[in-house]
Amino acid sequence: MVILIMVDPPAYYDRKHIEFLEKLWGDGYLSPGGPGEVKRILGNVDLSKATVLDIGCGSGGITVSLVSDYGAQKVIGIDVETDVCQVASQRVKKLGLEKDIDIVKVKPGDFYYDDASFDVVFSKDSIVHIEDKEQLAKEIFRVLKPGGHFLGSDWLRVNDDPPSPEMLHYLKLEDLGFEMASPNRYSRALMKAGFQNIFLSNRNGWYKQKAKQEVLDLSKLMRQEFEEISSKQYMDLTIKTWNAMIAVLETGEHCPHHIKCKKPFNK
Repeated sequence: MVILIMVDPPAYYDRKHIEFLEKLWGDGYLSPGGPGEVKRILGNVDLSKATVLDIGCGSGGITVSLVSDYGAQKVIGIDVETDVCQVASQRVKKLGLEKDIDIVKVKPGDFYYDDASFDVVFSKDSIVHIEDKEQLAKEIFRVLKPGGHFLGSDWLRVNDDPPSPEMLHYLKLEDLGFEMASPNRYSRALMKAGFQNIFLSNRNGWYKQKAKQEVLDLSKLMRQEFEEISSKQYMDLTIKTWNAMIAVLETGEHCPHHIKCKKPFNK
């Protein structure tokens, strides 16, 4: 067993938070973009008959989609939080996909799977919580079969310099234990692990516009609906956080990326 260096996190995503994010981003989605963004991350990689590891499966919407929409033969969704795993498991059971999907609550950082276990490792906006990107890259490489793909997205910073005051302000408000790294650091980590065909695509422009629409929905168009499932205080803080995030999206310091690479056949 290899342990990824990662602090045992508090429960960031309880039932109320899950309900709030799914109302914002769609049923089963705890980050933005919905099915369209998943499709863009997967690109032209064929998942039919594939065995897939979904790191940070959240409430299970994407995990289910990998089977029902893309034909994966088996998907194992892992997460470190009890509530998201319970919600994901309920989703899988409701759809009768228990034979196709396993939802596994893991200890932070532990990869329990044998070498060359998966055709694809997928992750959407969750590895931001893992501090040691280099060890993470090694572990993803290890559990992939030769010729396998890592396909993901994550929240990145433009470089590895100390964060600006604006970024520190945003991260303090967000308070989700983010360990953001730069595109260069991810590229180096993946290359050192042995990956080839490494491709990172900056999604700042896309999410900058989307975040502005989200804050409009939260503050005006759908404020009452969101407040009914949270509180005035929660909404005030959320809107403040979104505005702080938009500020660092505008400067480019906050730059969400797609991350794709391939394990060589001879490894």
